[in-house]
Amino acid sequence: MRKDFLWGGATAANQCEGGWQADGRGMAIVDVLPQGENRLPVMQGVMDYRTLPEGTRYPGRDGIDLYGHYKQDIALFAEMGFRCYRFSFSWSRIFPTGEEAQPNEAGLKFYEDFIDELLRYGIEPIVTICHFDLPLHLVEKYGSWRSRAVIDAYLRYCEVIFRRFRNKVRYWITFNEINMLMHLPFMGAGIRFEAGENPLAVKYQAAHHELVASALATKLAHEINPDCQVGCMIAAGSVYPYSCRPEDVWESMQKDREAYFFIDVQARGAYPNYAKKLWEREGITVDVTEEDERILKANTADFIALSYYNSRCVRTDGQGEASGGNVFASAKNPYLTCSQWGWPIDPMGFRITLNALYDRYEKPLFVVENGLGAVDVLTPERTVEDDYRIDYLRTHIQAMMQAADEDGVDIMGYTPWGCIDLVSATTGEMSKRYGMIYVDQDNDGHGTGERIRKKSFYWYRDVIANNGENL
Repeated sequence: MRKDFLWGGATAANQCEGGWQADGRGMAIVDVLPQGENRLPVMQGVMDYRTLPEGTRYPGRDGIDLYGHYKQDIALFAEMGFRCYRFSFSWSRIFPTGEEAQPNEAGLKFYEDFIDELLRYGIEPIVTICHFDLPLHLVEKYGSWRSRAVIDAYLRYCEVIFRRFRNKVRYWITFNEINMLMHLPFMGAGIRFEAGENPLAVKYQAAHHELVASALATKLAHEINPDCQVGCMIAAGSVYPYSCRPEDVWESMQKDREAYFFIDVQARGAYPNYAKKLWEREGITVDVTEEDERILKANTADFIALSYYNSRCVRTDGQGEASGGNVFASAKNPYLTCSQWGWPIDPMGFRITLNALYDRYEKPLFVVENGLGAVDVLTPERTVEDDYRIDYLRTHIQAMMQAADEDGVDIMGYTPWGCIDLVSATTGEMSKRYGMIYVDQDNDGHGTGERIRKKSFYWYRDVIANNGENL
């Protein structure tokens, strides 16, 4: 591994920050994602959040109150030995509606204090500019990213944060898991479908606007601070054919391309022919100007960030059992065991995914999410014996190190997801825990909020201390 390898952890404002009405913050997408059975339809953009019944609980509004606990939490990250910490800004904390002439100074001051606290411990901030986040006003006024007006709002936000934190933040990620727009359009990008619309056409037009915004943000960041690096990010995980049946192999290639599509544009600077042919077959016209094409070509990403939780498997014979795995449909792979949520556990798939991305793009990779969601039990001794999480992280770190040391993949760092327990993005639960720090809070938000070190806390501290040499 690199001697300057960035070991750390990752969270996001929409899942942990809370403080949803503090210091002038405006309403955001996360504030209308409900708990319970209506969550998925709202995230998919097929149910209007405005029709939710009274008394609905919105778990992201409170998160784990990182807003009120950040000094304590950062001290725990420092105790684990973090060299970096990946987190996100809440856009509506800085621009409450997205259209203000001037930013909310209280919001900027919060992030300045937050970053200063990280730097005081020698922890490198890795900032995601937009992590499943958007001021709700932009959703209601413009239909979110379906409108070019949101590009301007995003760039106004970017310019403020790039200038404010020019000398404090070296690594930026423009959009979290940008390909999630195609799977959970409202959660990922604030897209809600109207009757009679072609959802695929809406998603691709919104995707184009995000891609142009990402390229322009990259350009702007480099102008303000030529020494900073700007990355794109994909929800990654190689897709296996269930068999060597050619139809299965072809289907796996098609599924991989669904994710590659975004990074093909962000890393290579142009739309791939397979995407153009898809639009042609589906009768989709995406408004792409010559100026858009020039912008995309001239402002590609410096590095590729990725999340990896599991691989996927596809079969085309209509037979067999389905498997879980985030929001991506998958056939059950008979060679893999699964997590409590049905996600396949596949460290070799991690190595395969890293190699595939590096072979395709030849840009440095940054693993900014990887982890195991599980039900943790707090013992009478006030700890969590999460050996299952240690086993998952150990085997995946081993696979990552093989990709780097044996295969030559250039990997910048590793920030496992949910270094501290937080609200699950997909299910809205606290019981689906990822952290190495336990937070005393249940699915309904009840609990003391106390932070408690798990067994994995001490294990990961040792991994960082020896740069992964002893797992």
